[in-house]
Amino acid sequence: MRIDKFLWSIRFYKTRNIAAEEIKKNRVSIGENPVKSSKEVKEGDVIKIRRNQIDYKIKVLQIPKSRIGAKLVPLHITDLTDKEQYEILKIRRMSQDYYRQKGEGRPTKKDRRDMDDFVDADTSSSMSEEDWDLFFTDDIEQSE
Repeated sequence: MRIDKFLWSIRFYKTRNIAAEEIKKNRVSIGENPVKSSKEVKEGDVIKIRRNQIDYKIKVLQIPKSRIGAKLVPLHITDLTDKEQYEILKIRRMSQDYYRQKGEGRPTKKDRRDMDDFVDADTSSSMSEEDWDLFFTDDIEQSE
């Protein structure tokens, strides 16, 4: 089976076209050698894949006849990826969650109106310079 079809059939890539593009970009190799999409995969091959800035390593156990279900994938490949790679991925995801929670997305119209109301209410209750002077002088007099 061709390597692009194999990576698609074991659900490593969503489409065969995406798999072929990644292979063209030299992100997939068997052993240490980058491959072409037409390279035949055999049982026992160790495939290295660079994806999401992580180096995955899988070993081919069986060649599927066509695309298989997610539950059947472990029957066809073994994951040999280093644990450090998964730690890097975990840290990267945590840093992205810190920046923005998953699912928040863009604010809705209602969210924007609420923000505008909050900002307008905040500016309408601004204090004059006299009020600020009184505010700070009262604090000084009370502390003495």
